[in-house]
Amino acid sequence: MLPFFVAERHYGYVAAAGITLAATLLSSVVQPVFGVLTDRRPMPWLVPLGLTTAGVGIALSGLTSSYVLTWCAIALSGLGVAAYHPESARLARAASAGSHVGMSWFSLGGNIGFALGPIVVAPVMATMGLGGSPLLLIPALAMGVALSVVLRRLNVVSSRLHSAQQALLVDQWGQFGRLVTVVIMRSIVTFGLNTFLALWVGQHLHASSHLPGEAALAVYFGVGATGTLFGGFLASRFGRVRVIRISYVVCVPTIAGISLAPGAWVYLFIALAALAIYVSFSLHVTLGQDYLPTRVGTASGVTLGLAVSVGGLATPLIGWIATLTSLRTALLMLTVLPAISWVVSAGMREPAQLVSSDRSSPSVESPGRSHPMG
Repeated sequence: MLPFFVAERHYGYVAAAGITLAATLLSSVVQPVFGVLTDRRPMPWLVPLGLTTAGVGIALSGLTSSYVLTWCAIALSGLGVAAYHPESARLARAASAGSHVGMSWFSLGGNIGFALGPIVVAPVMATMGLGGSPLLLIPALAMGVALSVVLRRLNVVSSRLHSAQQALLVDQWGQFGRLVTVVIMRSIVTFGLNTFLALWVGQHLHASSHLPGEAALAVYFGVGATGTLFGGFLASRFGRVRVIRISYVVCVPTIAGISLAPGAWVYLFIALAALAIYVSFSLHVTLGQDYLPTRVGTASGVTLGLAVSVGGLATPLIGWIATLTSLRTALLMLTVLPAISWVVSAGMREPAQLVSSDRSSPSVESPGRSHPMG
């Protein structure tokens, strides 16, 4: 929606970045809290409730010309995201038994949603303007209802371990700290591109409509979704840490290409950058959960929430740099961040895996059956 906020309400780079900040500020603070709560007891109802709340915030954002009220509506959406992620990641881990590929499928769903965003939003906004934002509630509301029905039929089993097994697990906070630093650097890059990529492509191609920019986002998120799934398969063969390190090395030249490529070649570098950026997405989540095996919800809340959302806090700074220099310069400066991630990831190690009995493994069961999927 950002290009339409810019066009219809004449937001500058800093104001546009402030909208991204609204989506992440409250979410980044609250999401780890939800993670701690889900570590204490399962709360599957947070999944449909969080999803629906996020949709309500988006629906309200286009109904007022007040920047403050728009900011608050987007912040409400961020609160819904904060409620959704930790519990949904815990359930995904249980259903997939901690599989890298399983978590990649889970992450793929979210990234497909990102890819569909521009495809759904652009026709609605182009036809109805920002006043059509309530229509964007429909997918969130429909899926919220569907999830409520599905989760009501499932028996969510707690992942609480026996004391003897608990003693075998050690939370590796040093390694987790390195991972959080890596994720924060990645997050700043992704939020920077999420916010300014469509604006840059439209400016770069001298476009008179929003379509080239929306197409750029569709390519970015579409290829990114593929990269998410690809990362799980690569990690199963080569290891998560190695895949993460290589992905950040590749990020540097591909992000530079977005800023420097001539004409329509920018789309090729958008696709390559998306592949490099999103290969590591689900691997961060499973690594965090394995670094903190006794605090899976907390690890999910931090890697999916706090560390990811912190990137949105830096977006106004990127907008400020773009205002002082140029949007090309601001995007080019993003190449420094994956380089930092690569340096920090050099000290990361694959966590040791604990083989638990079926009795103690986190799982999701169907009613009337005792055989766990996980």
